[in-house]
Parts: sequence; C-alpha cells; structure tokens
Amino acid sequence: MQRRDFLRASAALGAAGFPAAPLFAAAAALSPLKFLGQPQAFDYASLKGAARALAAQPYRVPVSHLPAEVNQLDWDQYQAINFRSDHALWAGDALRFQAKFFHLGLFFKSPVKIFELKNGQAQEIAYDPEMFDYGKSGLKGMPSDLGFAGFRLNFHTDLGRDVSAFLGASYFRAVGSDWQYGLSARGLAIDCGMERPEEFPNFVSYWLERPAKDSSRLVVYALLDSPSVTGAYRFEIEPAATQVMDVEVALYPRKTIERMGIAPLTSMFQYGENDRRMPAANDWRPEIHDSDGLSMLRGNGEWIWRPLTNPENLRFNAYADENPRGFGLLQRDRNFDHYQDDGVFYERRPSVWVQPKSDWGKGSIQLVEIPTLDETFDNIVCFWNPAEKPQAGQEHLFSYRLHWGRKMPLVPPQATVVATRSGVGGVVGKKRSYYSKRFVVDFVGGDLQLLGPDAKVTPVISVSSGEVEVTSARTLADVKGYRVMFDLKPTVAGTAPIDLRVFLTIEGQTLSETWLYQWTPPAVADRVF
Repeated sequence: MQRRDFLRASAALGAAGFPAAPLFAAAAALSPLKFLGQPQAFDYASLKGAARALAAQPYRVPVSHLPAEVNQLDWDQYQAINFRSDHALWAGDALRFQAKFFHLGLFFKSPVKIFELKNGQAQEIAYDPEMFDYGKSGLKGMPSDLGFAGFRLNFHTDLGRDVSAFLGASYFRAVGSDWQYGLSARGLAIDCGMERPEEFPNFVSYWLERPAKDSSRLVVYALLDSPSVTGAYRFEIEPAATQVMDVEVALYPRKTIERMGIAPLTSMFQYGENDRRMPAANDWRPEIHDSDGLSMLRGNGEWIWRPLTNPENLRFNAYADENPRGFGLLQRDRNFDHYQDDGVFYERRPSVWVQPKSDWGKGSIQLVEIPTLDETFDNIVCFWNPAEKPQAGQEHLFSYRLHWGRKMPLVPPQATVVATRSGVGGVVGKKRSYYSKRFVVDFVGGDLQLLGPDAKVTPVISVSSGEVEVTSARTLADVKGYRVMFDLKPTVAGTAPIDLRVFLTIEGQTLSETWLYQWTPPAVADRVF
C-alpha cells in the first residue's frame, strides 16, 4: 500500500470517528465468542523467540483472499459495518476493558490474528459473521475464516467511545481527556523520507491479555513482520486524562536497514500561522493541522521547539543527539477561534510525547515533512534513528512510554514558543529596496513575568545563511510574554534551505526554549518586495 492511500484512510477515520458501537448493556450475557484450536502457553519471552526465528526465514508476502464484495467496498459501505457490542471480548465479565474488532475491507485488506491471553494460555479468536451488523454495506454470507483488520479498546467509564485502536500496518492511536483522535503512532518506520519507497512493517498477530478485575491497565502483545525486520512488542495501556502506554520492543533485522525509525509518530500539517504557503482563500478555516510543532528534550537538557511546515518539496531534517530525554508532536494551539472547525475540532487533537525508559545511545531525532494539498493526508513523520545501522542477526531492544492528551509529563521550565509568524520584511513607511523575510516569534511562561520594565532581554539569533537585521525583543501584554522580531535578507541567489535559531537571555541567563526553523527562500525572480 502506498503511504498516501493508507494515511488518507487513517486520517479520515480520525476525523469522522471509528464506526460507532451501541452502548454495552449491563444485563448482557457472556460474550458469545468462538475460538480456534487449543490454548497454548504464551509470554513475552516466547514472542521474542518467535520473532527471532521468523527473522531467520525468508519474508513471505501476505496474500489476500478477500471475497470480491469485501475487496470492492467503498468508504460509505465500509462505514456502514458496525460491530455488535454483545460480541465484544470480555463483554459481560464485569471488567474495565472490552475489545471490539474491525472488519476487513476498504484500505485494510490483510487479515491479522487476534488471541485472548488468559492465565498464561493464548487462544485465537475466530471471526464470526454474527459479530457484525452489515447495515447498508451490501455484505452477506461472509466466510467463517475471513479474519479481522484490527481492534479497538473501550474503557468502563464510557463503553461507547474508543480509548485506543490498532488498525492497518503497525499503526495505532489513542485519546486523552478530549476523546478526540488525531495523530498516530507506529510500531516501526523503515526508510521513511528516502528517495526509494518507504517500507511499512505490519503487525500480523495480537495477543490481548485478560485484565485483572478492577484493573485499569491492559497488556497487548504484537508480532511485527516486514521484508527487513521482525519484532516483538508489549504494550501496557492505561486510559486517563493523559493516556499512557508503556512499550517494550525487541527487533530482529533480516538485513541491513538504512534508516530505522524507533517510536515513530505520524501527523498532519496543512497550514497555520507560520506557514501560509496554501493561501487562506482556498479554505474558510484559518488553520488546519493535527500538530503544530516538534518538541525535543535533548540529552544535554536543552529544550527545542521546531514549528511544522507544509513544504513545496519533501523536507528531511535530522537533529543529532545522545540519550534523548524525550520528543513529541504537540498541538500547542488550543484556541478554537484559530481553527473555526466545529466538525473535527483541531484544537482538541491530542499531543503525543515519547519518553525513553533507557539510554538510546547516539543517533538523531528525524523529521520528515511531505507536501500536501489535503487535510486527509498525514504528511508529518518523526522518529528516533540510531546512529549504527541495524544488521541481520542482531537483537535491538528499546523501551519507552507514550503519553496521549493535552498535558505532557515534561514541560520546559523556561518560556515556550506559542506562535510563529512570517511575512514581508522591511520597515513600515519606508520604501523597500531589496527582498527580506520577517519572522515573529512569541514566547510566554517561565520567568518572563518576573522581569521588571527595564529588564534588558536579548534575543540570541543565528542563521546558517543570509543577514539578520531589524532585530527586536519587547514585552507583549496580550500573552504576558515577549515577542522577538527580525528580518532575514538572503545573500545568495539559490533556494537552499536556511536554518534559523532563536532563544531569549538576560545577562547570560537563558530565559526560553530554543526555537528552530527552516526557511526556503524563493528564487530570485520571485523575491517580490
């Protein structure tokens, strides 16, 4: 599947909501699930052994044998299929979780195996047409061995809405207190942002461990397979206002991997206050994005904020680090007035923070920005890339924690960037004699409100090319912060990207996180002033 085909479906599911399910009835009988085969002993160690053994074998391309009518489902037909809540895993068992299954079809045509794990014994759950209400989908008489596309999880506080879902390739997503889907996470990214096609590993089997009574934690295991690598995954999921997922990963390469992305996040940025490449006249909404920036806490303790963009051409950036303390794609702008979308509510989209639980060594946080004309295309990817390329026969272990919601576990102690804007440079009222670009960055929080009226705040500005001029840093009462303004005058005729860096200081004391940006100057003929 091509990236845009899959991500278009994934983003649309997030905007419209996964197929709704009726509320679970308290008086329901035990779930009438059917199982295949006999229970088999299972634990994470055995899953890692299976992944290692699979990596020693040649990769087998999944073969789909879907009935023609399932293979040809369109969007509306697929959305018409609803899972029957009385067939949910653990329905009627007085547990805090239920699991419901996605039907195959549309962009999800590779069946996955789903097992229940109970008392150390795993047994495969059988597909049963009786699990689904096919509505106006046109489907009927489905074969009993069709299989599932994935699953979603419901929590006892509201069994009518998902807290997380695993669907398609190695994609999964979750919600926080806003009950709003947005960006996605993945098990692994392979060769993302390179000139050759990206490889999408698949979760091919899942094991859902029966939670203890009154437990608010659920453990899910997954087996990953692809031409380049296999993997064993353990997810410990705890729904909350900020949902937490503890992830354990064991990877077994089949061959050398040029660019392996650990803890990848995938989001959408079409346009915002910092990037108006797409004119506002094309859409009535002021901004459209699931995330507005990449936040990074480097191993040396430096906080960095990199606003996202929708570039004209694919853009790749790597931020070298050693033992990073965390990174994430955040939606900092929570003002409805900045989006004006009362259908999909971009201001409610969750942020996701990746928190390593061990030392990851040397490598880089990598950011891929892909041009998009449509908000249904996820065009932003970030991940950790180890410095040493994985080799066949090796084992690579990673552990990290994912946080989904509005409030992240770590926040910069200094002032943070709340807005980035840009436009034509120069001094108002004076005739411009050359082209320059104006950048405006607003900082709030930290110790800024402790500064007296005569405090001499200095913006530290550095650029990889060009001349900086018309520089200022002044208080901004409306946001109780400081606004940095400066112009950048290109000094070369080319269109090579220019890196920009800004932070605030006072008498040598750092007052803010570091703002990073990348700007591509227009061709000389297009430098209108």
